[in-house]
Amino acid sequence: MASTTKNWVTAVAAATWAGNAAAGNLNLQEPTTTIAAQIYSLHTYIMVVCVVIFVLVFGAMFYSIFKHRKSVGHKAAHFHENTTVEIIWTVIPFLILLGMAAPATKTILAMKDTSNADITIKAVGYQWKWGYEYVRGEGDLAGVSDGIQFYSNLSTTKDQIYDKSVKKSENYLLEVDNPLVVPVGKKVRILTTANDVIHAFWVPSFGVKQDAIPGFIRDTWFTAEQTGEFRGQCAELCGKEHGFMPIVVKVVTVDEFKAWAAKQAKDTGAPAAETAAAPAAQAAPEKTAAAGGAADGKKTFEGACAACHMTGVAGAPKVGEKAAWAPRLAQGKDALYEHAIKGKGVMPPKGGNAALSDGEVKAAVDHMVSLSK
Repeated sequence: MASTTKNWVTAVAAATWAGNAAAGNLNLQEPTTTIAAQIYSLHTYIMVVCVVIFVLVFGAMFYSIFKHRKSVGHKAAHFHENTTVEIIWTVIPFLILLGMAAPATKTILAMKDTSNADITIKAVGYQWKWGYEYVRGEGDLAGVSDGIQFYSNLSTTKDQIYDKSVKKSENYLLEVDNPLVVPVGKKVRILTTANDVIHAFWVPSFGVKQDAIPGFIRDTWFTAEQTGEFRGQCAELCGKEHGFMPIVVKVVTVDEFKAWAAKQAKDTGAPAAETAAAPAAQAAPEKTAAAGGAADGKKTFEGACAACHMTGVAGAPKVGEKAAWAPRLAQGKDALYEHAIKGKGVMPPKGGNAALSDGEVKAAVDHMVSLSK
């Protein structure tokens, strides 16, 4: 009997503390990034602190109740205050909180440091799918995937969802037609926004969770340390099919990523010439804006500006509303260019998309002006 009980306890402990996604797992997923590992360690550390406090406090309380009960002759003491005790129960919790806050602050600061990314990708939440746009690569990834865009939809069949007699796939409701592909060992910055309601980009094993809010650009990052497929979901209740917009990130080697990007550019007709000409466009933004005309401006507007200017959120003048644009048009294009590039009021520089060149921003302004005169 003792052996059976010991085996049962061991099995339960293993299921509880195993760091993988197996069925019955009650712990966090196995971390595959440095940030996720810090979160995992922090979670375990604070859990241990809480358990120790629980045992000490309730142990002392139950001991006192049992040993000083009325039935064995104890009488309640009458006293008003004890300065020493009050100092102790103030200082000790303060020190405990400091002990938890120090590592937590270090992790949070690291989570928010999106600087020096090797590749920047915009993730847009829709009801109910994700849209991805590879904005810009840096270093040896410069120009490799810039401009690639696609949608990622749930690929689980309706028969699996609605017919109980159909066997479920291994990754039921967590499989997509077009996964997000990223290179291993590279810092990936994710810009999040949404087209309709609030969504949330969440990949547990990466330690990544960032709200995607219409009219706002927020960012997060990760560096995947191993290849493979990693799954997440929209983590913000966004409508009746909220459970049907999973996230799949496929991590590959740098060479495989470059091959994938080349294939995507070929299959989708992504403008490789424009990608190669991007550095020149940055060097001569005015020339690019003039040469690209309304077509370039339209593309930039739809990709970076429409989230605010098509709906008029956050004080942004809605495209097409002449009354809202009249006082702005009166300032002249140079003023509009400066406001769009450098930012003004609640609008951040370049709409929060630092990857845009000045020429692209000016072309987008020209496009909005042409629609709002």
